Amino acid sequence: MGPKKAANDSKTPLISITSPKEEDFPSWYQQVLTKGDMLEYYDVSGCYIMKPGSYYVWEQIQGWFDGQIKALGVQNAYFPMFVSSRVLEKEKDHVEGFAPEVAWVTKAGTTDLEEPIAIRPTSETVMYPYYAKWIRSHRDLPLKLNQWNSVVRWEFKHPQPFLRTREFLWQEGHTAFLTQTEAESEVLQILDLYARVYSELLAVPVIKGRKTEKEKFAGGFFTTTTEGYIPATGRGIQGATSHCLGQNFSKMFGITVEDPNKVGEKINVWQNSWGLSTRTIGVMVMIHGDDKGLVMPPRVAQTQVVVIPCGITVKTTEEDKTNVNSGVEEIAKVLKEAGVRVITDTRDNYSPGWKFSDWELRGVPLRIEFGPMDFKKQQVMSVRRTSGAKQSIPLSDISSAVPQLLEDIQTEMYNKAKAQFDQHVVRVTKWDDFVPALNAKNLVQIPWCGVMQCEEEIKDKSARQASDEAEDERAPSMGAKSLCIPFEQPEGIVKGETKCAACGKEAIQWCMFGRSY
Repeated sequence: MGPKKAANDSKTPLISITSPKEEDFPSWYQQVLTKGDMLEYYDVSGCYIMKPGSYYVWEQIQGWFDGQIKALGVQNAYFPMFVSSRVLEKEKDHVEGFAPEVAWVTKAGTTDLEEPIAIRPTSETVMYPYYAKWIRSHRDLPLKLNQWNSVVRWEFKHPQPFLRTREFLWQEGHTAFLTQTEAESEVLQILDLYARVYSELLAVPVIKGRKTEKEKFAGGFFTTTTEGYIPATGRGIQGATSHCLGQNFSKMFGITVEDPNKVGEKINVWQNSWGLSTRTIGVMVMIHGDDKGLVMPPRVAQTQVVVIPCGITVKTTEEDKTNVNSGVEEIAKVLKEAGVRVITDTRDNYSPGWKFSDWELRGVPLRIEFGPMDFKKQQVMSVRRTSGAKQSIPLSDISSAVPQLLEDIQTEMYNKAKAQFDQHVVRVTKWDDFVPALNAKNLVQIPWCGVMQCEEEIKDKSARQASDEAEDERAPSMGAKSLCIPFEQPEGIVKGETKCAACGKEAIQWCMFGRSY
């Protein structure tokens, strides 16, 4: 509950979150995004308007990641959003995974098109015919292109803002190399950058790993992934993927060069594709938000600090009012010069308490209060959005103390999320412990045989058992899917001795399973 309204707030009641995060997560998520001014619903189902508060986060991600990939020699380009059915259907294994979600243009005005045109669900089939045209020699390699664009996947499942939408923004990198070694090296470089987007910008911990054959990118050689965790639901969530496509696509699209070591012989190039989308924003909100609203990591928050005048009443002298109001503007000026994204809230038709709750709803990381007593003491009072902790700061120190506080908040947010994640990644070696661990909102790592049939049986069996045995009737009954084979493998797999927790055959590695988005 927010503070009571002052009399002059009566025309604009505080719009607070009415659904607790732990009790009604879907409603909470929708309210936090809309009331926190991140998103607006659109009149086409599954499509949403990104308001400045969320688009700013994407700009921060875009700016950081763009600089990192350019340092690796990647160049930005742009390819059309339309792809002919003839080209799209050329790579059947790849397209099969997207076929139900492809949106088709069949008319121009009232005229039927001679050939239906698809709106790209991803751009492999858009770009690779031109890679075949441009790559003529091993001297043309590596070719490293990226585009920042939108794609359309006409999802028929229940849409969720940022997580499952019919149009979304992303970047998609498409690179080509002469050798497998070069390609595989880049896959892991990009994956590390994705993990840093989450950990360094969004204060979100992730686990890096490799997808199973069942879950890898359709038509690819292998897929690496960053996997996150949503504590409120106990579900895993895929953060970003970096794929080694091998030579599969280059064979399909005829992307070849002469082998520099064997005169007269042609070899197919090795290719990668990698993508990160606005799903990042949804993951960030789900992990950090609370029952007061958004909690924004300082490094990506559009507004890092809000300065609010306080302690002004009908008895306050004009001199004190002037001192407070001019002081608020001076504080903002000093902070801006120190590189802080700061605004002032000097609206006189709202009480300070109302403003506090309003900016908490929007997730501003740090609030600074300044009143007549603060002016006399030449200090400000800072309040953290994460914990509500208060700290007085001398006015003479704010240019250094406030940026440090913001970094402290960023670290605090990451450490809290990391502790929750670590607590809910459990290892079990017996099937009897698997479903109870899932129902306790955990991701589960098991010794696993690596066989696809076993993986499919785990999903079916865990769904049935959860439905039959879950004590909490609200516990999700969906089965567990493989999330990744973590790169950091726990100890305990003994060749020839350790058994798969699901089927009893020889285990070859630990694999992480969980319910997921």
